[in-house]
Amino acid sequence: MKILISVDIEGVAGVFHSQQVRAGNPEYERARRLMTDEANAAIAGAFDGGATEVWVNDSHGDFRNMPPDLLDARAQVIQGKPRYLSMVAGVELGVDGVCMVGYHSRAGGSGILAHTINSFAFAGVEIGGQALGEAGLYGALAGEYGVPVLMASGDDVFIAENRALFPHAVFVQTKRATGQTSGVSLSPAQSCATIREGVAVALAAQGRARPLLLAKPLAVTLRTQSPALADLFCQWPAFERSAPTELRFAAPSVEAAVRMLNCCSAMSAMLR
Repeated sequence: MKILISVDIEGVAGVFHSQQVRAGNPEYERARRLMTDEANAAIAGAFDGGATEVWVNDSHGDFRNMPPDLLDARAQVIQGKPRYLSMVAGVELGVDGVCMVGYHSRAGGSGILAHTINSFAFAGVEIGGQALGEAGLYGALAGEYGVPVLMASGDDVFIAENRALFPHAVFVQTKRATGQTSGVSLSPAQSCATIREGVAVALAAQGRARPLLLAKPLAVTLRTQSPALADLFCQWPAFERSAPTELRFAAPSVEAAVRMLNCCSAMSAMLR
């Protein structure tokens, strides 16, 4: 059994503030170790559950957060950007399932450090009228490759938002949100133990999981954080301005939609 583990940081136990998730801050150095520890717990759980090969995808920010020398040597690591499949790069390698570790609530949600792809630029993403966060977008991208989401960890709001999308997945709650920068967390050790167990349980039930498939073609709505960002993104001729801070576009696949969104995210840097 081949497993891909996609690891973000905002849903990791003990992480609550933006300084913890941005390189250059002293608190980030500790948080990236917490992220690495949860990744290692998931890797161990995958092998406990019968995996024969494991890839771990560094899925936060610039995609080079986890020190490779601190990761479980049994896994192969996917790091760096740009890459077409972004947070689920590795699904093209013939994997049997995806585990999402350290994920978070979508933009506009009430979870800890909630956002979708780019907190500076994006106020929300919808496909077919359904609001999706990173788990939904990348879970659907994995679905196009026939790969189901088997397990996901994060705060209680993240779990509530995504349980219906992945009804067969095992969800692990690492903390409870009491605000966007506050909450009640498991200890790092307890979170790692629970993640390891959750991944092993998920792999044991892998045969019941089904890929998330969205009806095509896709009608995508992107709400921006300012009219200036919509001005910028609508330089792309395929985008239709539907409101001062909203644009729409059609995409033939989730992969195409994600690549277009990530291009917008990169473009937004010129307005920072």
